[in-house]
Amino acid sequence: MDIRKLQKIAVAALEDIKAKDIEVINTSKISAMFDRVIIATGDSNRQVKSLAKNVHDKVKEAGGQVIGIEGEEAGEWVLVDLGDIVVHVMQPAVRTYYNLEELWKVVPKRTRKKAAADTEGE
Repeated sequence: MDIRKLQKIAVAALEDIKAKDIEVINTSKISAMFDRVIIATGDSNRQVKSLAKNVHDKVKEAGGQVIGIEGEEAGEWVLVDLGDIVVHVMQPAVRTYYNLEELWKVVPKRTRKKAAADTEGE
């Protein structure tokens, strides 16, 4: 399945169950394992589980492949592996603690150069 179509299905499935703060990060230039990371927040373990299940179901209905789901038991952080896309559905405290956005976002070249220049003077 085309990555844009898969991304659209996953985001729509999250929006259906009222996920908060949905963020899509293009990781194709920093990881060969997958091309996108989608991060979303659910307010309770029940909602987190429902969000992940809805992503799973909608992708399957569209003919896509779901490689696996991890973390459904606790419902604090559920990962849905769609191959080219990895979906993380987390409760707010878990999302804040692990801060995956910072881990996967690419720092713009301009900022890297400025940071390097700032550390040279030390």
